[in-house]
Amino acid sequence: MSDVTMRVAVLGGGSFGTALASIAADNGARVCQWLRDPDLAAQINREHRNGRYLPDYAINPAVTASTEMAVVLEGAELVLVAIPSQAFREVVRQARPWLNAEQILVSTTKGIQEDGFKLMSQILEEETGFVHIGVISGPNLASEVAQKQLTATVIASDDPETRTRVQTALGCDYFRVYASNDRFGVELGGALKNLYAIAAGMAAALGMGENTRSMLMTRALAEMGRFAVARGANPMTFLGLAGVGDLIVTCSSNLSRNYRVGFALGEGKTLDEAVASLGQVAEGVNTVRLVREKAHEDGVYMPLAEGLYQVLFNGVPAREMARLLMRGEQSSDVEFVLPREDVKQDRRDAGARND
Repeated sequence: MSDVTMRVAVLGGGSFGTALASIAADNGARVCQWLRDPDLAAQINREHRNGRYLPDYAINPAVTASTEMAVVLEGAELVLVAIPSQAFREVVRQARPWLNAEQILVSTTKGIQEDGFKLMSQILEEETGFVHIGVISGPNLASEVAQKQLTATVIASDDPETRTRVQTALGCDYFRVYASNDRFGVELGGALKNLYAIAAGMAAALGMGENTRSMLMTRALAEMGRFAVARGANPMTFLGLAGVGDLIVTCSSNLSRNYRVGFALGEGKTLDEAVASLGQVAEGVNTVRLVREKAHEDGVYMPLAEGLYQVLFNGVPAREMARLLMRGEQSSDVEFVLPREDVKQDRRDAGARND
């Protein structure tokens, strides 16, 4: 099969899925996009524009859209699943009759399913049993990808064929695709950074400075790594695009949905008001609750996640929570160099010597 004739299916009509569909078509693939909304599908076919999510983006005319799953998946060799986490499993089940084990299935969703604390690639495995499974994650604000600004992402998979085929399908002069074999770490990085973007938005609304922003992002990265390693990921993954790269962009830009939710909370809005004003799904809101609960279960120290939980779900004012966090434990900087427990033991030893 020639690469220029690759058939790509994109499940989802959101901003990132639309941008990836157009990139694949730019690279010569035959692309079909599945959407629930027949009016939006008709608009894409007629105007080559997604008026709901990327109204100013000219979609490659070779992209066709349909509400019929069988039509979209017919002959597809690469299937990109760009569905919000809450509906991810439902859509994969809907697609299952037209999927086969030779296809490459790739999630682009940064979220966690509540039942069983499942990542999206785990759902793909459970629902299909296929081996060609991967995830795409990184500092990828869809609006900037649509503007063809220089962007990089990560395709993570244990399967070399999946990594190579996705690089071929999506890599171009403005969208670079780097490879990783730590699928779990890359996917966790993409999910976890959402909750810290909420914290960054709150800090900005409260008028906190650059020192605070730097501290927040660095401690967030430490917290992400601590949680992910406890779940079996490689801590080195968080030095890459799906870790620190994605964290920086979502904690620095008001284009991030999670950042905007946090900014609204910092202005004094309720969670319902903040989410309503956004008009789109902010994955981080649900992620805060899920990660906080799992950290409690696993005994992982996550003060930022705990603080966010108190602000979002227990009505604690953002400014008050910031003060409480600053009174917390001063411990290790990089825990994979100097473990937290060693710092605590040093403090106990010093106290004993002074008694």
